[in-house]
Amino acid sequence: MTEDEIWSYLTEGHTGIHTILRGDGVPIAMPLWYAVLDRIVYVQTRGRKLQRIRHDRRSSFLVESGERWADLKAVHLTGVSEIVDLDLDLSARFRTEMDRKYAAFSSQSQMPKDTAKYYAAAVSGVVRFTPDARVLHWDNTKLSGGS
Repeated sequence: MTEDEIWSYLTEGHTGIHTILRGDGVPIAMPLWYAVLDRIVYVQTRGRKLQRIRHDRRSSFLVESGERWADLKAVHLTGVSEIVDLDLDLSARFRTEMDRKYAAFSSQSQMPKDTAKYYAAAVSGVVRFTPDARVLHWDNTKLSGGS
């Protein structure tokens, strides 16, 4: 994929896998919804993930798709994650992008009451994942002539 194809794929991807490190160094990979703004990945998350990022910023981010070999496509980024406070402009852009991608998928009204209560009370933060130059990517549709 070209650099523009990589970022288009990431921007339009649905679920990202954000991998961070536990205190003992064991990687923890968590699926989450995300927004790409200016070729930076932003997520809103809570709980232990925030503690782990405070302990060790090294992380990776993966977006993949496809079920058949001929359709497999992915981008894997390595970089650092940090908890950030967004300025008003960036916050508005983040919310707009998250709504664009996920408004049709939100199901908080369908959550069990205890789960909704837990999420409402949990301290959350915005994480900025900044990739470095190490980008792995593949698009088998280019190899197989498409599906």
